[in-house]
Amino acid sequence: MRAPSRRGRPLARLALALVFALGLAGCVSLPQSDALRASPPSDLPPRAELTEVPFYRQDDFLCGPAALAMVFNAAGVRTDVAALTPVVYLPGRQGSLQAEMLGAARRSGLLAYPLAPNLEDLLRELAAGSPVVALLNLSFRFAPVWHYAVVVGYDLERQRLVVRSGAHAREEWSFAFFEFLWRDSNHWSMLALPPARLPATAREDGLGTAVAALEHAGRAREAREAYRAMLARWPASLVGLIGLGNTEYALGDRAAAERAFRRAAEAHPSSAAALNNLAQVLFESGRLAEAERAARAAVALGGPLQAEAQKTLESITERRGARR
Repeated sequence: MRAPSRRGRPLARLALALVFALGLAGCVSLPQSDALRASPPSDLPPRAELTEVPFYRQDDFLCGPAALAMVFNAAGVRTDVAALTPVVYLPGRQGSLQAEMLGAARRSGLLAYPLAPNLEDLLRELAAGSPVVALLNLSFRFAPVWHYAVVVGYDLERQRLVVRSGAHAREEWSFAFFEFLWRDSNHWSMLALPPARLPATAREDGLGTAVAALEHAGRAREAREAYRAMLARWPASLVGLIGLGNTEYALGDRAAAERAFRRAAEAHPSSAAALNNLAQVLFESGRLAEAERAARAAVALGGPLQAEAQKTLESITERRGARR
């Protein structure tokens, strides 16, 4: 994912860049738009538009804060451009990098999920009711003008997207025009969702990474909700089970943490992390015999966690010896 080196120009100059881009769009290959035109997904509704997503005007270099304000409010987090500007706007860059956009969502308790670089996935999220923030280049590759737009709808028959961008609350762009503007960001886009609501196109590994990032942002309660939702879709997910156990533990529910780690160890008996975490929770609960069995199993697996598991085992056996 390539971070933009700068963001934007005043809106009048952005409009000029759009005119040039439109003229060039017919001269390049746009495979994703071509594929959707040739074979539109039969399981998608023919059209969708998220009319309830609010609009915030994107003045000058503040397209990032404004785009986030739109999707945050749509997800139930009340905020505005002024509140988000100091959070994501980098004066030296005259804009907002992708990392700041994702981080701001997570610090606000939302699940920030980068989508696969695929226009069909973007449409599927819109059909599921989720607005999408997309990073576009409104100018030439040698002098990029980076811009975050919010996509809120589509029409498959007309091959159109509905976009909130710049000073316009509702614009219609062709799939091909959007893809042309989108390609220089490596087709980067993101969702910001309530934590219990999973992306329609979520992949298990990518979702695990996104929820772990929410947890690491200090939002343990929201991460717990997201892990629970993840496990409803993938009940045996090792990342989901260990993540749920970690968040339950962080929130002080040792019994719930034990249940999650036990499920992880039973579903993944070769996971030293699951066994070691289970051993630690059992140890802290005073169930030393069970804890020792789990710790010995973790040590026996070897691997990069063996030293940590050995320390857990030594703590348990020391406590057991002191009790005899």
